Amino acid sequence: MPNMDITDFPYRPDAEALFATIRDLDDPIWMDSGKPRSLSGRFDIITAQPATVLETVGKITRIITPQATHESREDPFALAQQLLDTLEPIDHGLSHYPFLGGLAGYFGYDLGHRIEALPDLLGKVDSLPDLRLGLYNWALVLNHSSRKAWLIFRNDCPANLRETVSKRLKQADSGQNLPDGASTNPFEPSMSREAYLNAVSHIKAYIGQGDCYQVNLARHFSSEYQGDSWQLYRALRRILPSPYSCYYQFGERNQAVLSFSPERFLKLSAGQVETKPIKGTARRGRTVEEDQQNAIELMNSTKNRAENLMIVDLLRNDLGKTCQPGTIRVPKLFALESFPNVHHLVSTVTGKLRDGESPLSLLRGCFPGGSITGAPKKRAMEIIETLETCRRSVYCGSIGYISSTGRMDTNIAIRTILADGDKLHCWGGGGIVADSNAESEFQEILDKIRVLIEPDSPTG
Repeated sequence: MPNMDITDFPYRPDAEALFATIRDLDDPIWMDSGKPRSLSGRFDIITAQPATVLETVGKITRIITPQATHESREDPFALAQQLLDTLEPIDHGLSHYPFLGGLAGYFGYDLGHRIEALPDLLGKVDSLPDLRLGLYNWALVLNHSSRKAWLIFRNDCPANLRETVSKRLKQADSGQNLPDGASTNPFEPSMSREAYLNAVSHIKAYIGQGDCYQVNLARHFSSEYQGDSWQLYRALRRILPSPYSCYYQFGERNQAVLSFSPERFLKLSAGQVETKPIKGTARRGRTVEEDQQNAIELMNSTKNRAENLMIVDLLRNDLGKTCQPGTIRVPKLFALESFPNVHHLVSTVTGKLRDGESPLSLLRGCFPGGSITGAPKKRAMEIIETLETCRRSVYCGSIGYISSTGRMDTNIAIRTILADGDKLHCWGGGGIVADSNAESEFQEILDKIRVLIEPDSPTG
């Protein structure tokens, strides 16, 4: 007897109204392809009301069910694996569906302290957990390549939840009314311009001493906010449609993650692994000619290509922890990808997962992503801890899903806003290397996130 029910659902190119119908359920999450405005992105996945939630704060993980809450000091990645293992195996003939129930949520950057011995110098500016994952037993999946959609229920999905979800989704409004109530107060940095320039000088000194090759340095911004984070997300996804976006709302303090990430961290499908690090950024031009010139200069930039290559080498090493020897390849190096706010250099690294490894062992072995730490990774993370102003929280972690089939897709949580009660938090960063110009790096951060922290600006 099959342990799930998969039915065709009317396809639509924009899933926004569908997600809105189930947003009031517990822990709603939408892994958003950015369609129809994004030029890339393939799947939209919508789900809510998980059977179990994992929530890690520091060294304690809470395992939350409707019946009880337990605490554990075990490795959060191991606990996530144990939770995933509670699901019955799926027929491999269904593995072409990206998500057939399983884990969805985020792994925050600060979980790196559970993997590496790092200094503990920075305080948190938000109250979001270091990790939050739900174990979901239903999903609505849209495939924009085939223009098909499916409503999927595992047999362990409660009948009342199944009925509620089915009824609401079928009655979803097809209208595309514009969002309102999305204005924000000005974002203020917690690291001044002078402090940032000084931090860059410190990093270049470390590099000059042979201590490291590259460090990703980030600035934190925050703002007071009284609105609905969903309305803010709706407005921003129109400005910055991105292929690895996500809206995830939870908790009793109006907490949410609003991610507009252009960067894939790890994809695993049928044993094949792919990561697509971004390193190298140029602003979009005001005219077609200026835009083309900026792109050409980026592609020909010795500095940016060297920066990208360092991270490709780091990721090849990270994949080597769980992939079969001799299978790691770099099919694309320094490819240009353009987004509404910036051009990026993007490389692709692939490999084949070793027998006995899992999506979570792959993720842990590569975590956090090298493109947002620097190289060598551990030393770069130590330097980050001494130079930044606060913990990174979800920023530079990873958001995504791990299906009960073993399929996984996750982003690097950049271009991400955290809603925490009456506060919004946002970070922007970039890789510092030996020949970095501090003023240019300072400006690059603003180019990357201006559309998030100044959505009404001319470039927004």
